[in-house]
Amino acid sequence: MADKTNLVAVSRRGLLMGAALVGASAIAGQAAAQSAVDEVINARSRGNWDDQFDAQTSRATAMVTSNTPLLSATNLPILQNVIAQYQQIVSQGGWPMVNPTVKLKLGVIDPSVQVLRQRLMISGDLAREAGLSDSFDTYVDGAVKRFQARHGLPPDGALGEYTLKAMNISAAVRLNQLNTNLVRLQSMSGDLGPRYVMVNIPAMNIEAVEGDRVALHTNAIVGRISRPTHPINSKIYEVILNPYWTAPRSIVEKDIVPLMRKDPTYLARNNIRLFDNKGQEVAPETVDWNAPKAPNLMFRQDPGKINAMASTKINFHNPNNEYLHDTPQQGLFNKLMRFESSGCMRVQNVRDLTTWLLKDTPGWPRQQIERVISTRQNTVIKLAQEVPVYIVYITAWSAKDNVVQFRDDIYQRDGDAQLALQTNIGVEQNPGNIEDDNLPRQ
Repeated sequence: MADKTNLVAVSRRGLLMGAALVGASAIAGQAAAQSAVDEVINARSRGNWDDQFDAQTSRATAMVTSNTPLLSATNLPILQNVIAQYQQIVSQGGWPMVNPTVKLKLGVIDPSVQVLRQRLMISGDLAREAGLSDSFDTYVDGAVKRFQARHGLPPDGALGEYTLKAMNISAAVRLNQLNTNLVRLQSMSGDLGPRYVMVNIPAMNIEAVEGDRVALHTNAIVGRISRPTHPINSKIYEVILNPYWTAPRSIVEKDIVPLMRKDPTYLARNNIRLFDNKGQEVAPETVDWNAPKAPNLMFRQDPGKINAMASTKINFHNPNNEYLHDTPQQGLFNKLMRFESSGCMRVQNVRDLTTWLLKDTPGWPRQQIERVISTRQNTVIKLAQEVPVYIVYITAWSAKDNVVQFRDDIYQRDGDAQLALQTNIGVEQNPGNIEDDNLPRQ
């Protein structure tokens, strides 16, 4: 399944502005309501845009990652222009709802495909040359994949449940979402520093930015709905290679002690050792695991591949005990919805980010980082200069590539419940304790 954070390459016309070239001749015969659509599409104020639509699906859906940072000030006028276009669409009645009686995908012929084509034309995903036939051809397939990619959906070209839900959110609701996020982005429009890290919670991605260009782009696993990751402006001050993980008292009581009662080898198998208040190691077999209270000991997991934080922990100043870290569960990055943690953020390709963070800290090239990790020796590295980190909640944006991006309002902060399209996907039904995402499994 394609990652939810993938974007899609389109021409300048391929965005909303592409709708400017859909003439009344292409949508004649749609009665009075259609004239309003014609007026939106042909409005002179929408400007003249390059219209080189490519019907080849493979090219129309080529995935790209923008080199323009999400928080770049250059994005604000672009987003304001997009808002003006949506205001015009809304004032003329918006776009039609797509309610097919059959599953629409490549090769299907059905009258509802005409409505789908009209919907995609208004949002700029389909050019007028595609026409308004009943056939779901390669033009429509490419346009649907483009729509899916910029909404963070798997670009398979089929109108499944969530593609239809995203498509049938009204233009008025999307306009409000754009305005809400414009305010959020304006609040971040100051000097962010020459180098910084950005985590966008709804998009579940991370950018390492240098000189107003994205130097590194990777995926993240962020907090589940019941244990959300907190937006914050802070600074990264250290990287820990081969980190220890110390179990919170609540996990010791609620999870580890019951597991030891069932399986006395649990601690040994997970490389968790016990220490008393003097730092002396205590053998697990000397502990009465059936006692009414959990032992007053420190439960510490050694560094290694099965460590809850795997190879790396990245600390930044915050009051929530949240941090960025590696994970032994790399398969989670293949999921569409990656709201799996209890607030901390797991980083895909964390060693790339670590190398970038330490580039100005003498003595820590990539080779040295890898060498230390291979030793499994706990190593704390203070950054020579702290790097700003901005953890943000942005569900709608557009950059220089002119692709309008929307993401689910997973934490329901945009003011409209229907924007939280997929809050039941990939969410653990029993969230448990705030640190339970770090609990080693049996």
